[in-house]
Amino acid sequence: MNTTEAEHNQRIQEQFTKQAIPFTQLKGHLNSVDLLIELSRTGTDDTVLDVACGPGMVACEFARIARHVTGIDLTEKMIEEAKTRQASESLSNLDWQVGSATELPFEDGTFSVVISRYTFHHFTNPGRVLSEMIRVCKPHGRVLVADPVLPAQFVEAFNEMERLRDPSHTKALSIEEFDFMVADSGLVDIQRAGYEVEMELEQQLAASFPNPGDDDKLRHIFREDLTANRLGTQTRSIEGQIHYTYPISIYVGTKTA
Repeated sequence: MNTTEAEHNQRIQEQFTKQAIPFTQLKGHLNSVDLLIELSRTGTDDTVLDVACGPGMVACEFARIARHVTGIDLTEKMIEEAKTRQASESLSNLDWQVGSATELPFEDGTFSVVISRYTFHHFTNPGRVLSEMIRVCKPHGRVLVADPVLPAQFVEAFNEMERLRDPSHTKALSIEEFDFMVADSGLVDIQRAGYEVEMELEQQLAASFPNPGDDDKLRHIFREDLTANRLGTQTRSIEGQIHYTYPISIYVGTKTA
């Protein structure tokens, strides 16, 4: 691992150690998990891997359907929160590991479904992570990724905003970039779907940990975006509060034999 990647991973761990509990309290973070289960065609015989699983919200929902779910995350505090969630929901068919998405500690073809949600914008090399997800997936298994994806004209301003809000943010990909990455991955029968996650700015800032002074910069950016529409987030004012929308794309494909 080079120094840049090591430093970035440290930044991720610092951010998500602080975000572990607030992350679970944002309403939008449990939205549309049923859609992920449906599109991945997860059933009672499936073994599922949730890459960069965070506090286990998605993994626990998949565990209600699948035979077994494994969650892996770089941040130990997130895994602690995932174990707490599992215990509170009396789910026995999960296990958890601390580890990197770029070097998954599993044998080839271990899981029948491999998923990752709201994570690819944190990776310095998302193509490598997708390759790892495919490697540990069984032949004819399904690989699913859900992440904010925007038309190309919005990507630069959106990424500038998100790096202020969350210093561990690397880059949200454009629709064209994500389409190419998935098409070039070797997956077949690729489907693309999507949904929207609605956020209120102050609630999001309360669950985030920007650098000192950057919260006011973010408020200014969003106030300007009410008329400028640079972010691609449908920024709007509702009863004096700024609301905006994360556009989420879901990509799912099948691993060849």
